[in-house]
Amino acid sequence: MDDSLEIRRFEEMQLVEEQQNEVVIEGDAGLGVVDVVILEDQPQQAPEMDSSSGSGEIPYNPEDDDLSDNIREYSGVFEGPEKTLEVFFRKIPDEASEEAPVVIAEPGQKLGLRQLSRPDLDRICQRARCTILSSMSNSYLDAYVLSESSLFVYPYMVVIKTCGTTTLLRCVATLIELGRTIGLEIDWVGYSRKNFNFPEDQAYPHHSFSQELDYLYSHRNLCERLRGNGYTLGPVTADHWFVFVADQTIRSKNFESDTDRVLNIMMFDIDEDVAETFYFDKYDAKSHKDETDEEAVRRISHEQTKKAGIDRLCPGAMIDPRAFEPCGYSMNAILYHSYYTMHITPEDGSSYASFETNQKVTSYTSLINNVVRTFRPKRFVMTLMADEGGLMEMSENPLTGSSLSAKLVVPSGKPKVTGKASLNGNITGDMIYKRSSLASINVEDDCRCMMGNWEMEEDVKADYIRELRSSRARGMSVS
Repeated sequence: MDDSLEIRRFEEMQLVEEQQNEVVIEGDAGLGVVDVVILEDQPQQAPEMDSSSGSGEIPYNPEDDDLSDNIREYSGVFEGPEKTLEVFFRKIPDEASEEAPVVIAEPGQKLGLRQLSRPDLDRICQRARCTILSSMSNSYLDAYVLSESSLFVYPYMVVIKTCGTTTLLRCVATLIELGRTIGLEIDWVGYSRKNFNFPEDQAYPHHSFSQELDYLYSHRNLCERLRGNGYTLGPVTADHWFVFVADQTIRSKNFESDTDRVLNIMMFDIDEDVAETFYFDKYDAKSHKDETDEEAVRRISHEQTKKAGIDRLCPGAMIDPRAFEPCGYSMNAILYHSYYTMHITPEDGSSYASFETNQKVTSYTSLINNVVRTFRPKRFVMTLMADEGGLMEMSENPLTGSSLSAKLVVPSGKPKVTGKASLNGNITGDMIYKRSSLASINVEDDCRCMMGNWEMEEDVKADYIRELRSSRARGMSVS
């Protein structure tokens, strides 16, 4: 890698980390005031709503998926935890060399996968049964909010996250095909998801992890290209994480993958008051008589973002939020090479919020504390997928060490009104999360997958609920 480029990326990482560490949650507002700095070369294209989504102009192509189920009826609950597909590509080498050189884009130039046309991206999304709603870009990547989560496109990497009953693996063959049309071949593929809460609602090939693996191994458009393995991390009797990794023998030198790491926080049973923030009917349907439906969606999306404090979880980034009817929320944010994405399902009985980023910082402690405090879940699952270089850059890792050292104490902003101590002596109203399980495994060449489960301590949970009800009875605000 060019020395000047390496120095610039190091400076960017330092700036992002300094901004994140300055974010401190205070009071009911959720987060303190942060001076947001957006560098001049960061935004190239502002968030753009899409009016052609779901037009049905692209004909259905089964592509060997004759077993695909019909679209399932809504069952009253929603599968919040996402399926995640991450695919790295490399230039196809010519006959004169064993490996094609990596080309660095000139300012304003899009290379590799960023050259794919909108119909190409629509085709990919259609295979997964979702559509593009809006998009934004900077010098390094393109980000798309989908009807079912998010899509991020780098020159040599694609990240797709889809929730609900989407059929994410069905787009892998299409990605391979489209990559070859622009001179790219697969370098690395990672697919992961948490165990489903409502597995009976899923469509082929996602009825089970075994079926997903069978699909990847037996699909005639995939089996010769994806020589990978599947893994299960965590207790099979509780929350656990499925991972599939296929690592091709020739490692490319893509800048996106040199110190790659992805942190994901999946939060369950989020605070009721927080969940109510993401119901569409809690906001004015029209701010003025001439406001269009599209303008109303934009306004409510930004109002939800501000009210929840989500914008301050990624200071300095360009944000593209989306509110859904009757409820639900998605958000993409980009800053330099990094993406952030959030997806929220507020339904009672299946409330869920997720936060994921590939931001490269040496410590995620303040970020994790801020995310957990924003949503105040009863439990959460944290995963980290990183290569050796990425792990070496981290000064601390919440997914290592003893459970005692991994205990998370998050100020709730709601002091105990009785002043009585909990069984563990907690008199501040802090939320205390204890790590209940930890799993880690090395997969393929240099990839480490780690996951842990955290649960709010029982006596703290009981006190939190009791004080919440008590304060409501006296008419005090707890939002």
